[in-house]
Amino acid sequence: MGCHSRDSSARRAAGRFRRRLPDITSSVDTAPVVGSMLRRLAACGRMDATWYVRLLRVRTEDNRWRGPLSSPDPQVRAARNIATGEAGRRLTVAVTGAAGGVGAVLVERLAASEEIKQVLAFDERRGECAAAQWHVLDVRDPAIAEKLRGADVVVHLALDLGLDSDPAARTAYNVRGTQTVLTAAAAAGVHRVVLCTSAMVYGALPDNELPLSEDAELRATAEATGVGDLLEVEHLARRAPRAHPGLNVTVVRPATLVGGTDTALTRYFESPRLLVVAGSRPAWQFCHVEDLCSALEYAVLGRAEGELAVGCEGWLEQEEVEELTGIRRMELPSAVALGAAARLHRIGLTPSPAGDLAYTMYPWVVSVGRLHDAGWRPQWTNEEVLTELLEEVAGRHTVAGRRLGRKDATAAGAAGATVALLGAAAVVRRARKARRRI
Repeated sequence: MGCHSRDSSARRAAGRFRRRLPDITSSVDTAPVVGSMLRRLAACGRMDATWYVRLLRVRTEDNRWRGPLSSPDPQVRAARNIATGEAGRRLTVAVTGAAGGVGAVLVERLAASEEIKQVLAFDERRGECAAAQWHVLDVRDPAIAEKLRGADVVVHLALDLGLDSDPAARTAYNVRGTQTVLTAAAAAGVHRVVLCTSAMVYGALPDNELPLSEDAELRATAEATGVGDLLEVEHLARRAPRAHPGLNVTVVRPATLVGGTDTALTRYFESPRLLVVAGSRPAWQFCHVEDLCSALEYAVLGRAEGELAVGCEGWLEQEEVEELTGIRRMELPSAVALGAAARLHRIGLTPSPAGDLAYTMYPWVVSVGRLHDAGWRPQWTNEEVLTELLEEVAGRHTVAGRRLGRKDATAAGAAGATVALLGAAAVVRRARKARRRI
């Protein structure tokens, strides 16, 4: 058959297909019909067998619109899966907080991806990824809007959750920065913004289900380090699509994050004894930074949307944690533990407020159902992440959230956490007496 004959056949087949679209879209079970016609179109040549997935939407049995069909034809599925980004385009992705931490890992990952055209990296200093286009500025600067022009997706990771940061300054940075990025992204014509908070926003409560669904109510309070800021970021995420029509916002919530991180929860494993509050029911779920970045990449590419929890499969009970770490527990009554933590933080002896203790007392394990349904799988287990965490914190010594120097750590290790806590309490008493004398 000559080329002219194939062109004529393709045109006739395409015409028949388009005329039948109204009948096809009125049926729920459209995949066999579409697949059959596409095979005929592809056999004629000069016809993109995947074009229909970009424009055909069908109704499901509950009368709701759903996305493009998955063709029964393996070749059609493969061709569609190769298509990158939205509508087959390679994406330009902007990342804030790109010079360190999670941002640095993500920038390297995206820069190496064949599905990403360009990475725009934003931070207050230049990072190490040479493949990225760097912009050195504060994310609160409205000038970021002009720099975001041409970006398809923005991943906002410029958050300050440091234990030693001034709380008021930290909140001002986190909230204003997120507001500015969302507004700038909308002004620049960005289609999607990906925000990263924490599974801590669900709250650690004794009646939490195991695991929590991603749609569970956010019941956390602002009492733990940075959680109030994260709740405000969540509020901004929900409000943004209404304030900026056409802007899609995805929120990723990792479990206890490990991999170059320093939080109240990672410092828990720097203590000579693991503090256990009597009557509590801890459950530990971890998330390695590499798994978080792979989940963020899924969100960037639109493979998973909405509110996404990310972490290892399952969880570890406190007894399993103690067995794996080889660190013995120190059990205290709730009133003693919470009261001491509150007093020590109030006078500035420890960086962690009493609210941080709740996350070591009660479960906040999350389901990763949406990512799982999208094909994502964690590469790390809870046991592996905990082992890595122990390697990271080796040589560090923390009591009640406060990291000790070498001299203090030696004393604490010899005397045990109980003596260290009693010593801290004595300091509190001396400070009170000194204030009264003054």
